[in-house]
Amino acid sequence: MSRPENKELKVLVVATSEKTRGGVTSVIKAHKEGIQWEKYKMRWIETHIDRNYLTKLIFLITAYFKYLFCIGRFDIVHIHLSEPVSAYRKSLFFLTAKLFRKKIILHFHSYSPETTINSKHKKLYKKMFLSANKVIVLSNLWKEWTKEHLGIEKNVVVVYNPCPKIDMEAGEIEKKEQILYAGTITKRKGYHDLIRAFALIAGKHPSWCLVFAGNGEIDEAEKCAKELGIEQQVYFAGWVTGEQKNDIFRESAIFCLPSYKEGFPMSVLDAWAYGLPVITTPVGGLPDIVTDGENALLFNPGDIDTLAGKLDTLISDNLLRKKISTVSLQLAQSTFNTNTINKLIGELYDSLG
Repeated sequence: MSRPENKELKVLVVATSEKTRGGVTSVIKAHKEGIQWEKYKMRWIETHIDRNYLTKLIFLITAYFKYLFCIGRFDIVHIHLSEPVSAYRKSLFFLTAKLFRKKIILHFHSYSPETTINSKHKKLYKKMFLSANKVIVLSNLWKEWTKEHLGIEKNVVVVYNPCPKIDMEAGEIEKKEQILYAGTITKRKGYHDLIRAFALIAGKHPSWCLVFAGNGEIDEAEKCAKELGIEQQVYFAGWVTGEQKNDIFRESAIFCLPSYKEGFPMSVLDAWAYGLPVITTPVGGLPDIVTDGENALLFNPGDIDTLAGKLDTLISDNLLRKKISTVSLQLAQSTFNTNTINKLIGELYDSLG
């Protein structure tokens, strides 16, 4: 079924709720800021919300009926999916789009091939990826993994997650001697390694502290800090949004994400947008961009001694912090600029029109 000439191309987005915490929601909110959102008359069907099981089920069923009601008016269905639960949930919307003979883009946000495209669920991913018109992955490494594990390459394209737009002219905020971790506090993201590494140098830098902005295993993290005797230098802000998030990023001096597995971490993109020097691990899409000592400091996941050394180096070297901060802003304003990424998304839609 071809689209009539001069007919406006319309895109239906299928993804988690705008009220759900996490990177996917942040990505779509950034996409909404682009001119392509109005140009293609885009609509967001929200399929999942952070609530109890019954509420999630009702939310999903309601979303599906909204989807059925409006899908006929759209030309392209842009489906965001990640881990297996998400993929099985989105398969219903995917199959319906196929029945309606719509063009389909799958936007893949997984943090690990071992949990998705190289797991017991790989048949589901392979079937969906092969049937989609385009599959968006978050880095060149993810494109390589898709080829390696699924044998799929020709319809796979790389589109990075965008940095948020930050008003860097909105007055100066005095930097505090604090290292920020932002995101869900889970072992996969290595919060326990950060606490243990900081404990090795906390006595040398008594005026510095760790600040955790996120939900998750807060009780376990507090217990770890107490056992190491640094509870007075470790603070937990909870999940932050809006002005609170803006303030905590602007007043921090260093950002650290000691993660074991990622897609392309939105928290690092947030840090770059605020011009924060980053200490992180070479996981997910980060090796595409990050060079140790130039635009970030790197260490291998779980290497607590090296992380402690990187923290000590960046705390002690103000000139290095400023150098990496400058490069961070350059990345946010060029490669990961929201307008740049949204232009690529728009071009992808046009290629299917």
